Amino acid sequence: MVRRIITAASLMLIAAAPLSAQVKKEKDPDKKVEGGALPAGWMGRTDQASKSIADAKFVTMGTGYHVSSGPAAIYWNDKTKTTGPFTASATFRQTKNPTHPEAYGLFFMGNKLDGADQNYAYFLVRGDGKVLVNHRAGTEIHKIMGWTDNAAVAKADANGVATNTLGIDGTKPDSVRLLVNGVQIAALGSMQFGSTDGHVGLRVNHNLDVHISDFAVSPKKK
Repeated sequence: MVRRIITAASLMLIAAAPLSAQVKKEKDPDKKVEGGALPAGWMGRTDQASKSIADAKFVTMGTGYHVSSGPAAIYWNDKTKTTGPFTASATFRQTKNPTHPEAYGLFFMGNKLDGADQNYAYFLVRGDGKVLVNHRAGTEIHKIMGWTDNAAVAKADANGVATNTLGIDGTKPDSVRLLVNGVQIAALGSMQFGSTDGHVGLRVNHNLDVHISDFAVSPKKK
């Protein structure tokens, strides 16, 4: 088990060196998928302003959701906006082999998501067994934890199929704790964020086919 504690001080140093927003590899261009309207109450935004959310398909399927992308994008709903301590989780099932490992997961403390100064932190896994934690502010990406192998992440099989449950525990006073399949893989110093209030939502990178079930966001029980 790999468990990483990330302090507020180290996060501040990392945030001081922003990366440019994710850039699509030319050898793997976005495959447009006819999407149509998002489910009622849901909103979406692509990484790049030049890309359209209509080129990714996000639909209700059974008791969950299914994403076929398309450009990398985030999806959120006002029903999963948090104030104060919270927990969140979702189970992601990658159903097909992408051209190369691509990522999916959760984001939190999402604010101004439809504006130029969007702000959120995101927590992703991918089929090669790696995990990533980043923060986005406008067009800047601040790397919190780069792609790291972690035994808690279920790797994709020969057909590209993998199932991973991601969780966020924002109920502790000292840190926000990130979990994969019940194993804590990072604790982010809460002083860095000031407040984690905001939207919790889903992120699916480009050219993936992912089913999402049991997406839930709950306030801390008093």
